[in-house]
Order: sequence, then structure tokens, then C-alpha cells
Amino acid sequence: MNALVNAHTRNDDNLSPCTGLISNVLPEAQRSQTGVSSDYVHKKEHHWFVLRVTYNRTQKACDIIANADVQLYMPMHYIIKKEIGKKKRILQPLLPNLFFVYTTREIANSIVKKKDEDTPILKYYLDKTRPKETNGKHPPLTIPFDAMTNFIKATSTESDHVRIVSNEQCHYKSGDIVNVIDGEFKGVTGRVARIAGQQRVVVEIAGLCMVATAYIPSAFLEVK
Repeated sequence: MNALVNAHTRNDDNLSPCTGLISNVLPEAQRSQTGVSSDYVHKKEHHWFVLRVTYNRTQKACDIIANADVQLYMPMHYIIKKEIGKKKRILQPLLPNLFFVYTTREIANSIVKKKDEDTPILKYYLDKTRPKETNGKHPPLTIPFDAMTNFIKATSTESDHVRIVSNEQCHYKSGDIVNVIDGEFKGVTGRVARIAGQQRVVVEIAGLCMVATAYIPSAFLEVK
């Protein structure tokens, strides 16, 4: 598995060894100081698949993925929790129980076939907008290469304010598609929206989720 552990997760005993894994293939992820390399290339017959952990068996899922020839991305974010009257900043998965893996369908199939006491540990996140396959199930959701690159750019920062949002929370100004040209979200493309009283850029993974950046000033935005 081509992945590195985020430096800021290494000393937190509450985190799984798998938590904080950042794909080593995206140059922009260097902004989170993970030592990420720059060999992000589109590989033949490779796709971004979304795998879902069953029965909260995250550690077993990590072990399976660690032994597979895949590139992994697991977006993280900080939350503030109160423990014994004190506030604590804790790093948690942005999308709990979901892994993004870049690999071939054949290798992905071998991963989801792994079982623990006859119970599957990982399952595909299915694309219910597409016709069922010969096995009677909808095909796995695959994320277009460019869309996944954009999603990683939006979620690989150190910002505490990146969040998963719904359409109802997004008040789009004009529906403009913009590029972020400065700041920690530089390179991100999405729609401008006002969320929780702030101007943000919304990035969507069709069929899965929408994520909003932190506040971005108008001077950092360029209409496409």
C-alpha cells in the first residue's frame, strides 16, 4: 500500500494505525506536511473505488488494504471535544468507515472478497444510477480521476473548517464555477456558496458526498 501516516497522528494513542493515511501520489497534499511524493499519474485500468467497512471493523480493513497493491486516501479533519471539562482537538475521519483506493477492478475485487468468520469486512459503495451487473448488483461507484484529484486538494489541508454538507445547507450565489487561486485551498475547483454565514467553495463527488472548504475571500477566487 503506497501511503504515509500524517505526522500529526503519530502520537495520538486513540487513533487506529490506519487513521490519517494520506495517499502518497498527490503533490498538493504536501501542504499538510506529510512528506507526500509527487508521482500522481493516471494509470491504465485503474479507478478510484470507494470501499465501506462493515461492522466497524476498521483495523481489520486496514490490515487487508495494507497487504494489497493499492493507493489509499482517507480524508481526515479535526473536531473539538470536551473531556473532563477541557477542550481537546481530535483528528477523525471526515467520512467514517469509508476508504478511497486507486487500483484495478481485479485487485479491488480481491479486497472485498476477504472475510472474517465468513462475514465480509469491506464492501463496495455501489453506483445505483447504473444498470445492474450479471451478479444482480449495481456496479461499484468509481470516481473520475480529475474529480478525485480535486476532492483530495479540498480535503488534504490542515483546516478545522472543512465539512461535509448537504444541498439544503448551501446557498449558492450565482452557481458560478470557480478556481481557488491563492491560500491553503489553491487549485481547488467548485461552486461558490454561503454556508453557515461564510463564503466557501463546494466540491461534489457525484453519488457520494459534497464537501465545503473553509471561508475563502473573493480575492482568492477566479470564475472559470
